[in-house]
Amino acid sequence: MDIKDTARPLDGAGVSAFLRSLPAKPLLLGLGEARHFVGELGELRNEIFRHLVEHEGYRSFTIESDCLMGLVVDDHIATGAGTLDDVMERGFSHGFGASPANRELVRWMRAYNEDHDEKLRFFGFDGPLEYWAASPRQALTALHALLDGPLPCTLETLDTLLGPDDRWTNEATVMDPSQSIGQSAEAQRLRLLADDLVALLDTQAPRLSAEDRERAALYGRTAVGLLRYHHWLADASPERWTRLSALRDAMMAANLRAVAEQGPALVFASNLHLQRNKSLMSFGDQALEWWSAGAIAETHLGDRYAFLASALGTVGDDIPSPDTVEGLLSTLPWDHSLIDARRLAEAIREPAPRISHDFAYFPLDPAQLDMIDGVVFLKQAVRLG
Repeated sequence: MDIKDTARPLDGAGVSAFLRSLPAKPLLLGLGEARHFVGELGELRNEIFRHLVEHEGYRSFTIESDCLMGLVVDDHIATGAGTLDDVMERGFSHGFGASPANRELVRWMRAYNEDHDEKLRFFGFDGPLEYWAASPRQALTALHALLDGPLPCTLETLDTLLGPDDRWTNEATVMDPSQSIGQSAEAQRLRLLADDLVALLDTQAPRLSAEDRERAALYGRTAVGLLRYHHWLADASPERWTRLSALRDAMMAANLRAVAEQGPALVFASNLHLQRNKSLMSFGDQALEWWSAGAIAETHLGDRYAFLASALGTVGDDIPSPDTVEGLLSTLPWDHSLIDARRLAEAIREPAPRISHDFAYFPLDPAQLDMIDGVVFLKQAVRLG
């Protein structure tokens, strides 16, 4: 089989044909990033999302960004609250607010909502994390404010137990667990209170509006997730980073399941977070291995989860060897291609693994092609952030 027989130019018709080839219409369509901050990939993602909205009934977009900060963006596209500059600054984590493609996406989603009765939604699905983590204050106090009746504690009690936020956001905890307060007596008490508040949410669900139930559930799982993450930041065992990595993807997966309840959504994140197979990463002298958010989400959604990985040919001045997957795909006649990954796995035999000189690029694993539904391939990436 010629590899050209496995591919087609990436356009709206190709995206629709890809969806029709799947066993079921996905509630979550993952579009992975082989590298963050590739301008061309962001623009292609926007084109794909516009097509999904206009022709396939998609109404939600979610990105690998802070789930609580994402509320700022969702509010803006729903109501016009805030300026676009302010929303890009306060509504994204990981530096993603500086992306021109993300800015254009938010602008387009707001314009769409102004002209249509059926509204688009925006979600961040990452936790409030870098390698360190945010204070659980926002999530805990917002959840507390939405509940009624006899509560397990007052806001004043939460404030006292939380203390100054910089105790929680200390970046030194990344390498020095002794500087984390995640296993302090106050943190342990907060974990119990968070559990009690989440339990109360179910008992009070009938009195809450649909919007408040959605927000309260987000605040609850974020508070619990952050307190778990901080607990393991304070752990000095060899399992520390494996556990932290797994907890982050589990938080992502829980948020993705909540997004899926709103209807079909396009998910944009690193290939490593959306893949079906285990994630592997070298961290110092350790080899970390954990299940990705995509793998966890598929466990719950089955064939209502689909995954398009991205791959890049030339990345800046890094050119793939001709015998790698990316090198073979670079012979396709189109600048942007959509490839049937499983047919590609049948068409190429024993390709060499790509060794990229760009440390931020994660090449396709030839052994995992049958775990991918499709590949979005860019022959050349020039605009790198």
